[in-house]
Amino acid sequence: MNKRIQKLSDWMKENNVQVCFVTAPENVFYFSGFLSDPHERLLGLAVFQEEEPFLVCPALDKTDAKNAGWGNEIISYSDIENPWEMIHKAVSGRIKKVDNIAIEKEHMNVERFEILSQMFDGARFVSAEEKLRKLRMIKDEKELNIIREACALADYAVEVGCAEIAEGKSELEIIAAVEYALKKKGVSQMSFSTMVLTGANAASPHGTPGATKIKKGDFVLFDLGVIVDGYCSDITRTVAYGDINDKQKEIYETVLKAQLAAVEASKPGVSCSEIDLTARRIIADAGYGEYFPHRLGHGLGISVHEYPSLTETNPLLLEEGMVYTIEPGIYVPEIAGVRIEDDIAVTATGVEILTKFPKELQILK
Repeated sequence: MNKRIQKLSDWMKENNVQVCFVTAPENVFYFSGFLSDPHERLLGLAVFQEEEPFLVCPALDKTDAKNAGWGNEIISYSDIENPWEMIHKAVSGRIKKVDNIAIEKEHMNVERFEILSQMFDGARFVSAEEKLRKLRMIKDEKELNIIREACALADYAVEVGCAEIAEGKSELEIIAAVEYALKKKGVSQMSFSTMVLTGANAASPHGTPGATKIKKGDFVLFDLGVIVDGYCSDITRTVAYGDINDKQKEIYETVLKAQLAAVEASKPGVSCSEIDLTARRIIADAGYGEYFPHRLGHGLGISVHEYPSLTETNPLLLEEGMVYTIEPGIYVPEIAGVRIEDDIAVTATGVEILTKFPKELQILK
């Protein structure tokens, strides 16, 4: 039994949980090493207190699961077979009485929950989310090295994007150039849909890139990340194309000051709320509080958005091994949109900044 599964099994013993059925692909990957998008098909991992865990996956994925390093039982099924009958048989062969089953309540759909409820009539269902989030929250050195590689590629992507900026080019043209360059580097998948936003579009925190063309005097905002061996990076940089006005510069320098202060405040034992408020106070004091509408950051790892959430109300204390983003922003319609985001790893004494692309205001000619 691998160390990650052992930690989950120990939690199950402490909480009298006989079966934990993991179905979110990211969590299945965390415990098994097998990363897959099953689409509408069932993918799951059953973990027990002492008995051998098993993986259930479509038959077309069985070889890939073995090649990924999963050495325990694999229950595979064809498109005309019922995997739930196989699961019931496998669980019943391991344990006689199931009182409590742990599931990811935020992930499992109602149909599958009802099937499990009928299979194990009388069993109580408890949430596994909190335990799974905490396990994934602390990264080991292998995970950190992978994330470092993903961050280096994100830095490269922004570098490519900046080199592509020219008057009259559209947001989508810049995205195409960035993703083509990454494909040549061997990157097969982005962490999320790449964002390149310019002018008024940059003032929308979750804008949609399109045919808007770059022109002098505008900001260009890059928000992107890549996936390496199942782990994500996430960077945002905002650059100016041509000379910008004093108001735009003020907004940029305010965001930069807030971002640097939040990074500086980050260390073990400091709360997520204090990190958020460190940046939020600076932006509010400059008169832009209403234009910073989102949290300061989020956990990062197998998912691009994972536990914890860096909000002004989260009392969770930072711990060594946590990886998260710090990404304050100011979005003033018709004037400017600026966000600066780094990926941060907590060390024993402070933090390591994983994304290295320069943050000082760059004015590209």
